[in-house]
This record gives sequence, structure tokens and C-alpha cells, in this order.
Amino acid sequence: MRIALLALAIGLVALRFMPLLPPTPWLAAMAAFGLACLGWRRARAPGLVLVGLAWACLHGQWALDDRLAPELDGRTLWLEGRVGSLPDNQGQSVRFELTDIESARYSLPRTVRLSWFNGPAVSRGERWRVAVTLKRPRGVVNPAGMDIEAWMLARGIGASGSVKDGQLLVAAPGSWRDTLRQRLLAVDAQGYQGVLVALVLGDGSAINRDQWAVLQATGTVHLMVISGTHIGLLAGLVYGLVAGLARWGAWPARLPWLPWACGLAFGAALGYGALAGFGVPVQRACIMLGLVLLWRLRFRHLGVGLPWLVALNAVLLVNPLVSLLPGFWLSFAAVAVLMLVFAGRLGAWRWWRGWTRAQWLMAVGLLPVLLALGLPISVSGPLANLLAVPWVSIAVLPAALLGAALLPIPWVGEALLWLVGGLLAWLFEALTWLSLQAPAWVPPRLPLWLGLLVLAGTLLLLLPAGLPMRPLGWPLVLLAAWPPLSTVPHGQAQVTQLDVGQGLAAVVRTRHHTVLYDAGPRTPGQDAGERVVLPNLLAMGVRRLDLMLISHAHQDHAGGAPAVQRGLPVAAVWGGEADQLAPGLQASQCESGRQWHWDGVSFTVWRWAAARDSNPSSCVLLVEAQGERLLLGGDIDAAAERALVASGLDLRGHWLQSPHHGSRTSSSQRLLDAMAPRGALISRGHGNAFGHPHAQVLQRYQANGMEVHDNALHGALHLRLGRFDGVRGERQQRRFWRDPT
Repeated sequence: MRIALLALAIGLVALRFMPLLPPTPWLAAMAAFGLACLGWRRARAPGLVLVGLAWACLHGQWALDDRLAPELDGRTLWLEGRVGSLPDNQGQSVRFELTDIESARYSLPRTVRLSWFNGPAVSRGERWRVAVTLKRPRGVVNPAGMDIEAWMLARGIGASGSVKDGQLLVAAPGSWRDTLRQRLLAVDAQGYQGVLVALVLGDGSAINRDQWAVLQATGTVHLMVISGTHIGLLAGLVYGLVAGLARWGAWPARLPWLPWACGLAFGAALGYGALAGFGVPVQRACIMLGLVLLWRLRFRHLGVGLPWLVALNAVLLVNPLVSLLPGFWLSFAAVAVLMLVFAGRLGAWRWWRGWTRAQWLMAVGLLPVLLALGLPISVSGPLANLLAVPWVSIAVLPAALLGAALLPIPWVGEALLWLVGGLLAWLFEALTWLSLQAPAWVPPRLPLWLGLLVLAGTLLLLLPAGLPMRPLGWPLVLLAAWPPLSTVPHGQAQVTQLDVGQGLAAVVRTRHHTVLYDAGPRTPGQDAGERVVLPNLLAMGVRRLDLMLISHAHQDHAGGAPAVQRGLPVAAVWGGEADQLAPGLQASQCESGRQWHWDGVSFTVWRWAAARDSNPSSCVLLVEAQGERLLLGGDIDAAAERALVASGLDLRGHWLQSPHHGSRTSSSQRLLDAMAPRGALISRGHGNAFGHPHAQVLQRYQANGMEVHDNALHGALHLRLGRFDGVRGERQQRRFWRDPT
């Protein structure tokens, strides 16, 4: 039974690692052959793997077919739909999901994610007719960071868009969740109204940025946002209450306590699930909890592994695409770690000993999963959860739910929620202190062989004390902190032009030094420095910037610089417009002619002193490694390019970072003649409003025999300067959910 369930699960999760999906006839043949194998006992496990893979791939293909058609990408259409999610208000804009889409002329996805700037109030359950500019699911692709295309596919979102106009057709029919959300946001919770909404409704959109940072740094996000954790806490409280009453003799003798404890716990879980909207994490938690309670009631003799495998397969059969979400791996891995820690121990631990061991063993057990997913690791997480879990489960969550239920009674509910706000304030003060003492750690990306060694060490440490070879787990786990990573050879430079959308950020690493040229854009609600540049620097193993050179002060180049400086020590900051950068950067003015050498690689900067506007004031960086050259040009225009050619600087090179994102006013023929480059690296946003790169510039590149490498088409671009071996795009690593164009 266990082998069969494990084989089916392997087939279902294999979807996560598929570069391409097989054609439908192949899927049918795979499923038929797998079903035929079930008739032979020895071939049953391989057959279940094939059946699971075919089912998962079929779901993946259905989701891909539900995406916006390519010919409709970027077009503005009128459509009707129902608001299917709680709106996420961000400043002057609101984001929400529109479902049950109808269009008179086009076949559209079932669900789209929209943003409406300066729009009216939107409530869940309303039906709207809106004019929307739709786009296919598309996101930046870098070595580290969130994969938005995978997230949208797993959520069943077939397009995103911005609303231009709209009219309400049908008001929300009893939108009680939205009404409750507004009531919770209106109460006085001492500044923690957003956390209240997350606790009660499972909607974390109202948690402010500082509170998010504290939760992430201390590894306590799951206590405030992920509703599956709340469901487990609430069900555990109800079960424990009935069990306690039965032990104390206060439970009615005519009612068997165990069936009632399991039934009431599951009923509480379903009630909270309805309150939280039955999202994917809630569905997963309810399935797992129901199976665990059924096992506790009837099937304890079968061991703890069986309900875990049944729950795993149940969740994957309902929606195999959940394997694309980090929460899926973390939730099942956490349960597996607890099972391994507590199952099979001789004798019972005291409650305090079991609680403390559970926290630090959970931190160790989830380490390989966090490394594989590229997620930050909270150093203070074990201690923070040791304090926060009982505080939230015993004091905060029950009081928050009770306060929300009593809101119709004047003053009573508000007073209770005010007290909950005070409890949260004390908790966040402690968590803030912990986050300052031990910030979250982002480990460098590990090669596969090293990750497997860390996994082996973790499994050794999770074994019961006294078993042979268990102490050998420590040196293997510590490889994650001090990995033997490969370094850039002397005389070469590793260049990575990150995919930051409509902006620029390029990392140049030599053997012992790192330069960041521009830091990506920052717009309201989106900071590429925080979300893209900093995580990728840390994933590369960079722990200090020797130089951050900001070409000029425009936000698409300089906006992310403050976030990078907050996250990493920066030895020096230079700027083409140093006096116009953020005050905290303390930048020095870029000076033409400055040259230096690091690890056998030469660097030269140039700036047009006579420039009158921001773009031509860009500070230009020329990098040379063993005769191979790259020119990073910022946003210089044709006039600045003429001045650069006339400066006498030797521009003969191999690679040109396309100035001003491929704008028509840049990449002049004079510059191309002076450089004779092999190729151009374009940094721009997919479907940007500026029309970058311009068709004339692309024709000019083609006429000069140049290769064109585009962030919007190829993801982050990698170039090893000094090896003369070309550019590699991150999208070359195929994933079935990524749009190839």
C-alpha cells in the first residue's frame, strides 16, 4: 500500500521538473500503458508512476490552454466577470481576481488578475463590465527569486491586466467576507488591523511592509498569513479542550470523547476554512487534518506514514499544479519532519523537552527544502517560534476569532480586538528585537551534489539520539553555511545582466571583487532592488559590494539602490548624477578617466561633462578581461555617444549593453563603427509602453552582424568575460510553464 502511494506521488510531483509537456497522444498512451501495468504485481509501482505523471501533465496542459491567446496579448477588450477574491488595496490602486469571464467576441481565460489605478471601491462577489488591457502571464526570470509564471499557472490565472474603465453590473450578494474585512480594518487594533485580517480571513494583503519584514526575518509568516497553520491550531485547541474535559471528568459520560473530539475539531477546521475562503492552503490543510483525525479515530495501528501519503496524493490528485508552489513543499516537509522526530521514540519526552526539540529539529529538517527552493532561512526562527506559536495559538488566535464573532454586539467585539492588538504589539516587539539580533540568512545557491550531502546530514541529525553515525550529520549540514563554491578564475569576469523589467541592473564579479552597475527600478509597491537584485546577489554568494555605480538618477536605474545598500555592505557608491541620488547613498561623482584593476580585470569609467540632461549624464563603464570587452552605457543618447567616440578612449570591444534599453535615440552608427561589437545586451520590460527596443535599432544591429540578447525574451543574461564563449539566457533552462517567446 505504501509503495503504491509513494509511486503515485512520484509520478504526480514529477510535473514540477518537466521542461516540456508531452503531446496529448503520448499522454493517452502513457496512461493506457500505466493502467495495463497495474495488472502485474511487479509492474504495479512503475504503472502508478506513469498514471500519476499522465494525470499531472494533463492538468498542466489544461492550465496552459486556459492562458490568454498570443494574438490578444496587449489588446484592450471589454469583458464581464465576477470579483472572485478579496481586493488588495495598494495606495491608489486595487488588485483583484476576476472569474467567470464572459466576452462577446473572444475566448478568454476563466480567471484573470487585474489592477485598477484610481478606480472605485471593489468588493468580492460583485459582477463588473470592464475595459481591460490584457497580457499573457509573464514575469522576470533570474537565477533566484519568485517565479511569477509558475505561481500564476498553479493559481489558475490565465492573464493579468490593467482596468481602463468599468461599470458595476451586479452588487455583491451578501459579501460577508468583504464586509467583515472592512470591519476588521476599521477597528482600533493598535496598528495591527492588517494582521487581524490575516489571522481571521487568511488575507495578508493589509499587513504593512515593516511587519512583513519582521515576520520573514523570524520565520513566523506561517503563524500570521498561511491559513493552513491557523486551521491546525484551531482544530488542536478544540481537540485538546474535549480531551482535557474528558480527563478531568467534565465530559458527559454517555458521549464517547474521542469521536466527538475528532468531529468537533474537523467541524472547527471546516468553519475556519469557510471564513478564510477555502483557498489552496486551506483546502490542503483540511484534507490533511481530516485524514489525520480519521487515522487517530480508526487506523492508528497502520502507523503515521500512511495518512501522510494519503493526504499527499489526495492534494496532488485534486490539483497536481500545487507542486509549483513553495507552500506545498514546506507544509508536507514540516509534517514529515515532525513524524520522523516523534515517531518511534522509546519513552515519552517531557512537554517542555518535546516542544524545544520540535523547534530546532524543525529548523534543521526544513533546511534542505529551503535551500532547494532558494528561500531565506531564519536564523532566529527556532527561538521566535518557540515563543510565538503558543502565544498565537493560545492567546491571540482564539481571541481574534471570538472578537470577530462578537463585532455585532456594540463595544464588545471592538474591545476584545483592541486587546488582541495589544497582544500582537507585545509579540511584534519581541520579534523585532530578535530580527535585529539575527537577520534572515540567504544562502548561496548550492550545486546538486552539495545539496544532497546537506540532505544526508539533515536525515542523520533527525535520527534518534544514540544511533551510530548521527554526529556526522553536523559537518554535512554546515556545508550549507560554508560551501566550497567555485570562484571566478583570475583574469576573468562573470557578468550577469539581471532581468528587472523596464530598468537595468548588471553584476560584474571578479575573483575577489563585485561591482553592481545600476540597481533596477522602483515603483509604488515594486522595488526591484529588494525583490530581484539583492536576492540574486546573495544567491551568487556576494556578501559585500566593492562598488555600486549608478549611471544616472532615473528611477529605472537608481530606484533599487537604497534597498541593496540596506541589505549589503557597500564600500563605495559612484553616480553620474551623484547629487540627485537618494541622500542615504552618500555617492561620489563619477569622474571620467578613472581606471583600476581587480584580479586581472581592468575597469574604466567615462562621463560626458557637457551633458545637460539626465540620460546623457550617464556614467559609462568599460570592463576588459583577457582582451574581451564589455561597454555598459546606461542611458546615453546619440550626442553622448559622439562625445564618447571623440574622447579618444579605445572603444574596440565585443559586447555592448544597449544604451537606453534600445531606444531610437541611442546605439548610433558612429558608436557601432567605433566598437564593432559582436553582440548587444538589451535590458527592458516585456511589452513596455516605450516601444523598446526600437525597430531601427534592431535593424542597425542586424546590419552590423550583431547578436541580440534581450532580457525580456531570454531572462537574465550571463556572460563570462575573458573566455570568448558567448551569452547564455536564463530562459534557456526550459520549464513547461514559461512562455518561450
